[in-house]
Amino acid sequence: MPTTTDGQKRSTFAKNATYPRMSGGKLLIDREIKVYAEKYDMLNPFSDHLNSQGVISWGLSSMGYDIRVADEFKVFTDVWNTVVDPKSFDPKSFVDMKADHCIIPPNSFALARTVEYFKIPRNVLTMCVGKSTYARCGIIVNVTPFEPEWEGFAVLEISNTTPLPAKIYSNEGIAQVLFFASEEPCEVSYGDRKGKYQKQQSIVLPKI
Repeated sequence: MPTTTDGQKRSTFAKNATYPRMSGGKLLIDREIKVYAEKYDMLNPFSDHLNSQGVISWGLSSMGYDIRVADEFKVFTDVWNTVVDPKSFDPKSFVDMKADHCIIPPNSFALARTVEYFKIPRNVLTMCVGKSTYARCGIIVNVTPFEPEWEGFAVLEISNTTPLPAKIYSNEGIAQVLFFASEEPCEVSYGDRKGKYQKQQSIVLPKI
């Protein structure tokens, strides 16, 4: 199984970098995602096929990439009766855990991160959608877009909408990322703006 590893050199991006030219912008298909992953280290580690034997599937699909959830979680708790305030978030709102699975309480949620480290090219924007296996269990995954030249592990918001506890499996598929490439690189990237979540290495809580 051809893969890249975290230890391999990660590429850098520049305004004058040459990317495959996309007429009017487009959704990348499997062979194009592979080119971006191998040439620009867009995500790492990378699997060039879908892995589904006995696990919730992950890896390269027809027109996207199924990402995995790592074994680190922050599970929401109301034991301290704190207010969820995005401008002043109290870390006591979560219980930290590291395990091969995570149980999310009924009608609650957890934060997690991806196994994959992303380095998005200057002409690419992503959208992320949940996997059908979890969606059919009432488990919703929310991930905001990866902007041009954003870099880091993606933070995942996993909601359990059911009245029962829900089980999340570490190191297995959790969501699918779609990659959209523009004809030309953007004028100002996330990296240029020095975005507050740039190069995040862990589960980072809300910042202002």
